[in-house]
Amino acid sequence: MKRIDEVHVLLNKKLKRAVDKETQLKVLLKFPLLQEFISKHPDLPHEVYVRSFSYLQQFVMERTHCSRCPGLERCPNMMQGHYPELYEYSGIIDLQMHECSKLRAHNETKRNQSLIRCHHIPTEIRAATFDTIDCDSGRVEAIHSAIDFCIHVTSGKSARGLYLYGAFGVGKSHIAGAITNYLAQYGISSLMVHLPALTEEMKSAINETNGSISEKISALKTAPVLILDDIGAESLTPWIRDDILSVVLQFRMTEQLPTLYTSNMTLDELEEHFSHTAKGGWDVLKGKRLMERIRPFVQPILVQGKNRRYQ
Repeated sequence: MKRIDEVHVLLNKKLKRAVDKETQLKVLLKFPLLQEFISKHPDLPHEVYVRSFSYLQQFVMERTHCSRCPGLERCPNMMQGHYPELYEYSGIIDLQMHECSKLRAHNETKRNQSLIRCHHIPTEIRAATFDTIDCDSGRVEAIHSAIDFCIHVTSGKSARGLYLYGAFGVGKSHIAGAITNYLAQYGISSLMVHLPALTEEMKSAINETNGSISEKISALKTAPVLILDDIGAESLTPWIRDDILSVVLQFRMTEQLPTLYTSNMTLDELEEHFSHTAKGGWDVLKGKRLMERIRPFVQPILVQGKNRRYQ
């Protein structure tokens, strides 16, 4: 049997924990999202909140993490990439976990990459950010326009696409890569593909029977933001022009989904490129028709500077 003074010590500890818990609960209940929950459930007695103390602690802590999100890879929540919501049933408060926008964008990007396996976009471009790009005079307009594009998209506003053109190695693709990473921070999925590699992949998939071409086209059509890297350098065929590019860009034009491009060609040179036929002739109408899905929806920007690939 425990001595009477030991019993008093245990009782005092329990009483202190109870007082501390009640104090902490009062602080938790001032959290704005908890206040919203309380206002929607005015009949819930205080005892329910006391019994649900640990859930309320987790809710407040993880939603606070979300408000200061350090990024998906450093997410400190118990379930990485998820946020909790409170729900009540039969007088009990519990938590439901939901995927956050960054995790959804990450998963969508992985799905698109599994459908379109263009390994010709270098690692440094996939990892590019606006902080890693030298903002010299030849690129300042392109960088500012790219940032403006990102601000419009992340604000939920419609945004005109960009057509970044210029010589080899001046940083067009790096700017495009920085756009994809900026948007990913706000949970917006984008798809960047190296067009010459994509066209070869499409041609190789013609004889496949697993529907891979239609899945690739669907991914290109529906990506919230699509970046076609190095357009004009692809080995053009009427099938690529009329059944792939025209179909994808027609859908994106209709749905008002922004498309960005990088190229070594001006828009006029690109139209000439699309006007070539497989037998060395010309089909000017087909070229103009495809450009009607590009030219009116982009801001052309010349990117200049030295070729950094030799540095």
